[in-house]
Amino acid sequence: MWKPPERIVHKTISNAWPTAPQAQDSVLFAPYKNGRFRLSQRTWIPAMVPWRATEEGFVTDDVIDWYRRFAEGKPGAIVVEATGVRDVPSGPLLRAGHDRFLPGLEKLVSAVREASDGETKLFIQLIDFLAIKRRPQKEKFIGRHLEITDRHRRYLKMDRDDETVRNAMLALDDEALKLCLSEREYESYSRGYRERVTDTHLPHIAELPKCLPEIFSNAAARAEQAGFDGVELHYAHAYTMASFLSKLNTRSDGYGGDRDSRLRLPLEVYECVRAQTSDRFLVGCRFLSDECINGGSDLQDAMYFASAFAKAGMDFLSLSRGGKFEDAAEPKVGQAIYPYTGRSGYECMPQIISDAHGPFGRNINAARNIRNAVRAAGCDTPIIAAGGIHHFDQANAVLKNGDADIIGLARQAMADPDWFEKVRTGNGDAVNVCKYTNYCEGLDQKHKMVTCQLWDRKEMDEPGLARTPDGKRRTTAPAWRR
Repeated sequence: MWKPPERIVHKTISNAWPTAPQAQDSVLFAPYKNGRFRLSQRTWIPAMVPWRATEEGFVTDDVIDWYRRFAEGKPGAIVVEATGVRDVPSGPLLRAGHDRFLPGLEKLVSAVREASDGETKLFIQLIDFLAIKRRPQKEKFIGRHLEITDRHRRYLKMDRDDETVRNAMLALDDEALKLCLSEREYESYSRGYRERVTDTHLPHIAELPKCLPEIFSNAAARAEQAGFDGVELHYAHAYTMASFLSKLNTRSDGYGGDRDSRLRLPLEVYECVRAQTSDRFLVGCRFLSDECINGGSDLQDAMYFASAFAKAGMDFLSLSRGGKFEDAAEPKVGQAIYPYTGRSGYECMPQIISDAHGPFGRNINAARNIRNAVRAAGCDTPIIAAGGIHHFDQANAVLKNGDADIIGLARQAMADPDWFEKVRTGNGDAVNVCKYTNYCEGLDQKHKMVTCQLWDRKEMDEPGLARTPDGKRRTTAPAWRR
């Protein structure tokens, strides 16, 4: 992962935790109500991918255990991991692209309801993604995948058959190959082939605006049928819908270019989802306050998008930042590019050793500006802020200052799923505070079951303990023994 040139070691907040009366009288633990959107407290666990589904996208016992464990802490809401809306292979990620996934999703909902005593709202994040391939071996890329063109012949100064040209290219080192290949070809060679929403020469990419609204809305309808309280449309990071919002989207078919054109498909998807679900069902989205890449969308774009989403009627807006493919590190041969290894990835998941700003509350200023823009547009849509929040004082101050309406804790909730109950009941001293080393992110990058170093080797002799496939780590945090 990219790291800032400054190597400042920061410290987590060590302020005294509130007493039970102080916590229960706080804004953070007060109920939240905004139309049909209601929470028992203003806390939120954002979507995280734990790599526990089957290769076919089905819910497993490990998936249920993972979310049940979060629900035992009784947060205001949990968002289930990014779940594919198409019925296509996607590895061990959950899917909602067919009715056959419904029974597992229903069991997941029931487990969360039971573990939280019905206090926690449950959302599922719906995602679409385009094709991405692993970085190929040189021989395989040039010998099988590369289409030989006049550009290659001109560089090599040879007017010969394709096989002869390929053999000549195989003899080139990477510096020479970079000159011989087009920019896109060299990217596919050095970083793996990746589709973009601007590849409109490909029929299935050109037709995305025609098919995606119905695909998303069908998945949302299944989520409602399974018993979820709502869906979070994934408009963030490196994936399809975020790419339509990006300033790098130069499509010329009315779905790219200026802000309104880039907003067009995300709004059409939302409208279709809203039309295919009931009035009780909540529909919001997660999007970026800043792409944090050269030429990408920035805070001003995000403020414009947030106002448009709010005016359209979205029930909530959840903010993230960065996490893009464009500046990701070059993967090793045989591995896929990972969108959290560049500077934009660092902005999404900063570490304890950081720049002067540090890893805590890095997205709060943006949240404040976005919330102000939404309020100026005449909307009271709740804004969910996250990013390095681990202490009660942080979270409560954000709410009291009017920077956001709901607080998201991702890595901290993973470090201690009982954070919410511990703090609310005056047991904050018992909280396992996240170390922000990104141990969990390293596992995610390798597509291994995600766990936390604070608990994944603890109490390994627990009867009936579920373990990771290698048998070396527990899959959920030990129970809180008061």
